[in-house]
Amino acid sequence: MIEKLNPATLAPPVMGLYAQIAIAPAGRLAFIAGQVALDADGNLVGAGSHEAQARQCFANIAAALAALGTGPERIVKMTINVAGHHPGLIAPLFGAGRDVFGDAWPVTASMLLGVQTLGLPEWLVEVDAVVSLPD
Repeated sequence: MIEKLNPATLAPPVMGLYAQIAIAPAGRLAFIAGQVALDADGNLVGAGSHEAQARQCFANIAAALAALGTGPERIVKMTINVAGHHPGLIAPLFGAGRDVFGDAWPVTASMLLGVQTLGLPEWLVEVDAVVSLPD
């Protein structure tokens, strides 16, 4: 299983949404490419809405995990890129993640980056993940 640490020598994770350190057991790693708000048919979901796009991104991460035969508890690193980020987006973005993952939200080493733009101007959120696969 993934070991998660929050040493007293580092600040407590903001809102408990991540862990300062995630240790993966020896084995195989899977790298899930940045997922944007495209459904399985390639259609954009949630045009203009960071929250709706985040929900689709997390749903795509969940689908990739299912294809790997595992779940969010195996994520060791996640990066969330947000075009035009501002503090008011934090609650809707992570609320969308909780809508998808529920109590299984992946508390792991993570990073949220505010970026000017993503690959296409209509994309507002992109999420990638590193997964430790069971032996």
